[in-house]
Amino acid sequence: MQQSDFSIRSYSNQYKTALLQVWEASVIATHEFLRREDFESIRDMLQSFDFTQLQVFCLFNNDELAGFIGVDEKQVEMLFLSPGYFGQGLGKKLMEYAIEELHIHKVDVNEQNTAAVAFYKRLGFMVYQRTEKDGMGMNYPILKMILPAD
Repeated sequence: MQQSDFSIRSYSNQYKTALLQVWEASVIATHEFLRREDFESIRDMLQSFDFTQLQVFCLFNNDELAGFIGVDEKQVEMLFLSPGYFGQGLGKKLMEYAIEELHIHKVDVNEQNTAAVAFYKRLGFMVYQRTEKDGMGMNYPILKMILPAD
């Protein structure tokens, strides 16, 4: 059995296919509230999305992309792990990297993704606003969360 060797690397377009596979598997595993047609619409949009427009960092286990985080303007815009890596502290590892190295202090999370809401709360984030629709105008309430200053 191969030893795990995790590293965080800046996104490169050579990682896009693997990143999209992680996104899809993660969403299927965690976003049971998402309507199929909305999932397909988002998936199609991401195919042409330019991930270099954000600060995206990929978590690798040896040479396998295990997850990624995308940041814009001190806010986490996306955090996804391959389901095989759930529960191993890797989401926390990516968030700690974003907090310490990128100085993020905000995140938007689907209200219906109760596991993610609980995860961010465990990291110290607090809800400061709720919207009825997500950033794409879809009917998925968003909780805007902030990491209070010390």
